[in-house]
Parts: sequence; structure tokens; C-alpha cells
Amino acid sequence: MNFSLPFDRIPLASPVLIALFGAGLLLASADKTTAAESEPLSACATAGIWVDPGTGENLTTDQILADLSGTRIVLLGENHANAEHHRWQLHTMAGLHARHSHMVVGFEMFPRSVQGALDAWSQGETSEAEFLADSRWQEVWRYDPALYLPLFHFVRQNRLPMTALNVERDLVSRVGQEGWEGVPIDAREGLSDPAPASEAYREVLAQVYAAKQAQGLKAHSGDQEDNSAELSRILSDPGFDRFVEAQLTWDRAMAEALLAASRVYPEAVIVGIVGSGHLEQGHGIPHQLKDLGEESVAVLLPMETAESCDGLAAGLADGVFLVAAHAHTPAPPAKPRLGVMIEDTPNGVRVLEVIDDSIAQATGLLAGDMVETAAGFPVSKIAELIEIIQRQAPGTLLPLQIQRDGEIIEFVAEFPTAFE
Repeated sequence: MNFSLPFDRIPLASPVLIALFGAGLLLASADKTTAAESEPLSACATAGIWVDPGTGENLTTDQILADLSGTRIVLLGENHANAEHHRWQLHTMAGLHARHSHMVVGFEMFPRSVQGALDAWSQGETSEAEFLADSRWQEVWRYDPALYLPLFHFVRQNRLPMTALNVERDLVSRVGQEGWEGVPIDAREGLSDPAPASEAYREVLAQVYAAKQAQGLKAHSGDQEDNSAELSRILSDPGFDRFVEAQLTWDRAMAEALLAASRVYPEAVIVGIVGSGHLEQGHGIPHQLKDLGEESVAVLLPMETAESCDGLAAGLADGVFLVAAHAHTPAPPAKPRLGVMIEDTPNGVRVLEVIDDSIAQATGLLAGDMVETAAGFPVSKIAELIEIIQRQAPGTLLPLQIQRDGEIIEFVAEFPTAFE
């Protein structure tokens, strides 16, 4: 059972999309920049060096860290499943901490509702297992925690304040379905109106939207006219507008959390651990921070080495660190997907929406159903249903008891012989 993340990244609570977990934002940012005219290979082909995206020049770690002196917010990007990116984040954070011991670290991985778990962990009050359980890791993030634990231990060892940057996934999902204006103010978790996306950001997100819709823009196909027509169609699609607003909700939430931390800790440098798609070209979080009045922001990104610098455009980031290619952690095995949006209620778990062409639809579940039991076990919380569904093997049958209009109805959900 997986969850839908538009960006190389992202969090979860109720309502939960038990069906969809996208591969993350497919921002295939190229690996380098354009001092390529004079040095087509050397600037971008060697791991372990920094590159200035504006000039293509190699930089030293000392130069990068010195340039960050006085910067209020430093954002470190990542591909969530790339272990090399997390190693780079750890070492960069340690370098910053050596120069600036007052530090706060914010993580995209956590919604604000689990802040108490982060506080207890960073102060050494809980074990690893307790921290992962209390922070609802398997519900809100679900990547292998081993990728992130070195970062968490660094924060804990140095007793640094740790802050949750995100909001619950149900808010973002609702914006994606109803639009920002369709969500009542009291359901927005206190977020202010996001700054509109620039046209450049909309075009980047259009490519992501196309990939998610299995349409795909015909980049580099030579058929520029068809490519432009497809882009124009997507940009005028109301569904795409809601997709953009959902992305802006994430960007705004993290920008506001970072800014709040900088105000609570005015002497500290605030480090943000977030997906690169929220940072590249300053479109996402930096754009929202600027709208909030904070411009003392630096973006550092890890990129894989490549034989040429094509694509590393000026403005991509303040600095890019080159890591060895093909260092990705293998993707986790595919999980079972029931295909419903659900929410916790005082009376149990309620189905909000049944996804088209899903197992839930084939089973006969309807919006408004209350899940009483699954596999014979009582279900009173989302996490309990998630755990039961995750245990299902391909080809198995899952008995469900559903309360509908005061009547208990029994269903059997049949899972396919292979999970996508």
C-alpha cells in the first residue's frame, strides 16, 4: 500500500490514499552546467567537488561554507532514495555546524502534528524504535529509515532543535481535488495563501503532471510543434491548476515552518532537509520564503557526475556537489494497494473516496463506508488498516466488514497476483 507524492518526496495522515504512491517528483534535473564551452568534461565528471552553476567553475568546500556565513536559511536538497545524497547532507550539515554551533534542522519528512516526537528524540528521551513509531514514520514517509537515521542521530548527538516542516497529506490531497480556495480556512492548518507559481515553475510542473498522467511531453523528439501543443493543453487543464496548487501548498507549508524556526531561534542557522524538486531554480520553497519577506536563503544540491555539463543551468542552486552516479538505493518492493481515500473519525475509519479501477471499487466499497474489521481484526485507526493491508501477499483474499447505513456488510477484497 503506497501513497501519492507529487514531489520527490513527501508525508501522510488522514485521509490517506491507500492506493497511490507516485515515484515522487520526476524533476530530472541534469547533472551540471555550462562552463562546458571551455571545459566540457572536467567541470562535471569528477565526484567529490563543488560546482558553481552560474559559471561552471569548481569550488572548494571552504569557499562554499565561507559564502554561507550570515545566511539565515540553508536548504539541502535530495533524491529521497539516494543514499549518497543523504551522506552528503550529513557531511555538509556537519561542516556548517563546525562553523555555526547554533543550528536548527527542519525535515520535510514530518508533519507538524508529530513535533512532540521530534522534540523527545532530539533531547535523547526516546529510542530509535520509539521515535519511528511516535513520529508515524511508516505512515507519513515510508522510505527506509536507515537512509535518514544518520541525520537524526547527528541532531540528537548535538542536541539540536529539530522541526517538522510539513503538513498532513490530507490537506495536500484535498487541495489537489478541490483547489486551494475550495478548502475552508479552518482546514488549512494555519497556512497563509501561497504565492502564485511563476510561469517557469508551471512549465516544470507540467512535465511532472504529464508523466503522472502517462502522457509525457515529447522532449528532444524533434517534433517541437506537437510538444508545444501538449504543453499548452496541460497548462490550460483545470486539473493541472489544482495539481500546481497542491504543490504550492507543500512549498508554502515548509517555507512558513522554516521562517517560524528562524524567528524562534534568531541566532541560529536553519537547515532544511527537503527534496530537490522543492528547491531547484528557486521555484518552490525559496520563492515562498521571498514572498514571506525572507531572502537570506541558500540552496545546495547534490548531483550525479556526468560526461557533460548540459542542463546545469545558472540559477539552479547556489552550489552543486557532485556525487558518484548509480548510487541509488534499490526501490522498495511494490506494495498492495486497496484504492481508497480514508480518514480517522471518532467512530472509526471512514472511506472518503473509492479510486476508479481499484481493488476497492471491484470489491464494492463506497464512499461513506465505515471499516469495522479487516482480516478478522478490529479496525479503529488508519494505522491499523494500513498495517493489515501491507501484510497482504499477491493473490490473497482480504475479508472486510463494512458498516453501511447502520448495517454490517461483509466483503472480500481480492489482490492481484503481482503488485505494480
